[in-house]
Amino acid sequence: MPVLAKVFPALFLNRLYSTCFFLRYLLFSVFFLSNTLTAAISTSTNPKTIDVTFQYMGKDYHIQGKNINNTYVFNAGAKKKVSLSTLEWAPYIGQNICKQGWVQQLTVALLTSQGYEVTVSFYPWARTISMAEKGRVDILFPEYFIEPTAPSDVIKGTKRTDHLALSSPIPGGPIALLKRKDFKTPFKGDLTALKGQHIGVVRGYQNTPEFDALMDNGFFRIDNSVDDLMNAIKLSKNRVDYIVGAPSVIFFSIKTGKHLSEKMKKTTTNSIEVVEPPLQYNNLYYAVSKKNPEWKVLLQTLNEAIASFEKGGTTRQIINRTKNQCNKLPQ
Repeated sequence: MPVLAKVFPALFLNRLYSTCFFLRYLLFSVFFLSNTLTAAISTSTNPKTIDVTFQYMGKDYHIQGKNINNTYVFNAGAKKKVSLSTLEWAPYIGQNICKQGWVQQLTVALLTSQGYEVTVSFYPWARTISMAEKGRVDILFPEYFIEPTAPSDVIKGTKRTDHLALSSPIPGGPIALLKRKDFKTPFKGDLTALKGQHIGVVRGYQNTPEFDALMDNGFFRIDNSVDDLMNAIKLSKNRVDYIVGAPSVIFFSIKTGKHLSEKMKKTTTNSIEVVEPPLQYNNLYYAVSKKNPEWKVLLQTLNEAIASFEKGGTTRQIINRTKNQCNKLPQ
């Protein structure tokens, strides 16, 4: 009996150790396999190259961008270099949509035509803003008009225009309120009719000067989301009364939502609608970081390119070509 008493604990402990070792090995294997699959999916999903083709000043351009760790480098090796941060904002711009959207095509064309090597990185919008306001990239895009009084969410006690300078405008689109179809609204174009209403916004987005001023003064009850898709889902599930944004972006995000079932996509789309009239038409802008010692030169060069593209019809050519080619393909 004394011998068994000594042997049994030893056997038990050995088995316990073996079991723990096996579990640790199993967990490590699952973790490693998960990371490997994630990396494989990421690599296969995001395009390795992006082509930008346009005509400017009587010259044909064919620029190829290469994907380096989900950052895209165009016109590599040029002496002048510029870095940009952007977001997933389809159908205007996105890593995995056709040609990465017309905003990406136009942006690359504008800057490579001026002799720049262009590096574009995709981040969540809040980080995109932070990268530019802190000077870690030279330009953030696309941006709505920034009111001079708009506070910075990145550097407390300062204004966004302390850190960013807006370019001349490029084409954009309408911005509007959206609601559930069964929700009766008093809105007829006057935002003051919505005092105290629960409204979903994307954190860090500029909307319209009037809406943002009322929001900053606590006129509405605001619910922040990381993107338009989350806002749309909140609206459809009656968690907010309205959301604000670009309707084309909101409905596109529902249509292409990777984690939504087809039933959920249909239900969400069919349950919400645009409130008339739209709040306004918003042009898009490039926001140049004032942390760049040469920001004034970069801003002037960019503005001159925008004016030249607009005058020569290159802007419209790029937008129309991208839309026409991509409308023929599934997104």
